[in-house]
Amino acid sequence: MTITYEWRGEFENTAVNALHAEGFNHRVLNIDWLEQVHRHSLGWVCARRDGELVGFVNVAWDGGVHAFILDTLVRGDLRRSGIGAELIAAAVQGARAAQCEWLHVDFDGNLRAFYFDACGFKPTEAGLIAL
Repeated sequence: MTITYEWRGEFENTAVNALHAEGFNHRVLNIDWLEQVHRHSLGWVCARRDGELVGFVNVAWDGGVHAFILDTLVRGDLRRSGIGAELIAAAVQGARAAQCEWLHVDFDGNLRAFYFDACGFKPTEAGLIAL
């Protein structure tokens, strides 16, 4: 299986909406991801197999030195095959090339091993207010 990864790759909203619905277990929404990422993100990474979008991660930022991983998505039947870790590696590379100094991520507890072990993030103290 050959997977290609592209920083700021082209995609269709319907493809990301389908991945997001599957990844976060909700109905398919009609989000304008193209507008969102072009307006607010440092970049994003698309993973493709035979031209089909099978993975996606959004890299938001503060316009300075902090970038943030959001919406790491891999098609369900391809999870645990290394695609997610490669998406994050490409995101790290893109953020580093943009001269960011920090790449943040928050996640549910069941993804701890993925982000810490497979992707190399380190635990930090952080705060959160549920709105």
